[in-house]
Amino acid sequence: MLRAGRRGAAVALIGALLFAAPAARADDVRGGQKAVIRTLALPEAWRTSTGAGVTVAVLDSGVDPRHRDLAGSVREGRDFTAGANPPGTPPSRLHGTYMASLIAGHGHGPGRKRGIIGVAPGADVLSVRVILEDEEPGFRAFNSAERFENVVARGIRYAVDEGADVINMSISKELATREERAAIRYAISKGVVLVAAAGNDGDRRIDGEFAPYSYPAAFPGVVSVGATDRRLRRASFSNWNSSVLVAAPGVDIMGAGPGDEYWVGRGTSQATALVSGVAALIKSKYPDMSPPLVARALAAGATDRPPGGYDTATGFGVVNAARALTEASRLAGHTETATGAQAQDPARPVAAGRAGPVKVVQRDERRVTVYAAIAGGAAAGSLLALTVIFVLVRRVRRAHISQQA
Repeated sequence: MLRAGRRGAAVALIGALLFAAPAARADDVRGGQKAVIRTLALPEAWRTSTGAGVTVAVLDSGVDPRHRDLAGSVREGRDFTAGANPPGTPPSRLHGTYMASLIAGHGHGPGRKRGIIGVAPGADVLSVRVILEDEEPGFRAFNSAERFENVVARGIRYAVDEGADVINMSISKELATREERAAIRYAISKGVVLVAAAGNDGDRRIDGEFAPYSYPAAFPGVVSVGATDRRLRRASFSNWNSSVLVAAPGVDIMGAGPGDEYWVGRGTSQATALVSGVAALIKSKYPDMSPPLVARALAAGATDRPPGGYDTATGFGVVNAARALTEASRLAGHTETATGAQAQDPARPVAAGRAGPVKVVQRDERRVTVYAAIAGGAAAGSLLALTVIFVLVRRVRRAHISQQA
């Protein structure tokens, strides 16, 4: 998860803790995805939809369009961080590439059976750069300059205007801004599904009752995603609060990195990307389905439901792509919308519960293993209260940075 923090606060992008790994064979990569493919019931879902015709905007650190598992599917959009790095500095694009591959990776080689296969391999990706990774030289400038304060809000509006059907936000911050709230209202009014990470502060408690809320995941109308472990229980780092709508696997998730590398990591970031892929499958089959009904299909089709049907740990359960598509088919005849556009112009800022200048700056990361380049190949009361966060791996570079789970 890339995290944003208040201007003037001690915030930083926590980089990846990398471990050298032996070169992996191409079939090792796809083999490493088997558990996720099985959990999400993707083979069954792909009989109905592969995400063709859908554009998923990835608001992140940038996507490598030349990775063999994404080539031909990525359109590089605007860079809202421009000017933060010194001239000529190439973007790292690690986190963004990783997320994009989980959403729309199409593999490579004979029959595309090698490399990463995303949840919606037929979808296209619009890369919108709204964050810097902590190793980039402009990191400090990005987090201190006033002109970068509302990059997320601007990125959302840009993605909507560029034709995005789904927006993935594996990013988080502690405070919301009016501009972000207005941008989210604008996106929903245009029928765009927003998916965000619930956060990786699961070991922190507010009044001993729940983990902190994170934005943009905690905004009404955003699908907030938590992460599960290998047993499909809440991962220890995953935030638990009433914003969580659904959950998805978030531990030991295989993905792609820049330069034809492959990674294994954990976090709500990965879980969020997987859910965005399922949303893309739904929008491909039912392009006119409103965001609230897509959220309903995701929740109603979930498996591993908690006792009573809902809890703050995994929401309504673990997303299942095949079942979500079945639920979507039942909802497809409905015309209800819930955009709020009738009440107020979505372009006009609205009062936020907690407003303040916020900056996207932190990639929440746990363990991440880099694989060498392979040359051979809310929820509790309303489905509109959705939230999500993204997590990769954490490298604590400074002792004064608060722990992110």
